[in-house]
Amino acid sequence: MSETLSKILYVEDEPDIQAVARIALESVGGLTVEVCSSGDEALEKVSAFNPDLVLLDVMMPNMDGPSTMMAIREIPEFSATPVVFMTAKVQPQEVQALLALGALDVIAKPFDPMTLSDQVKGIWATRAS
Repeated sequence: MSETLSKILYVEDEPDIQAVARIALESVGGLTVEVCSSGDEALEKVSAFNPDLVLLDVMMPNMDGPSTMMAIREIPEFSATPVVFMTAKVQPQEVQALLALGALDVIAKPFDPMTLSDQVKGIWATRAS
């Protein structure tokens, strides 16, 4: 696993949110982002892109975020790749359920585009502790 966060696979089905998050992570945060509109697309792209971290929407059609995370984790080289969920469902029990699945953290939507990259980098820094 890379020590420096540089590549994020971002899975989000809403084009407007995709655009804002991409700008926030790339332009503000200096990260490389591969955007996927579905869990299926994420599974198609994950191996070629080889992300340091996966940023996942929770509620998506067909394959939701938790299902996408489990499918990515079944690929041996990504079994330990950190996953962070982004969701509007941030009641304490909902957050605990996502963390119990093995997520590194949960970012609440709506997020602040000016602080998103720092938030993600802060979560990345805690992963080894």
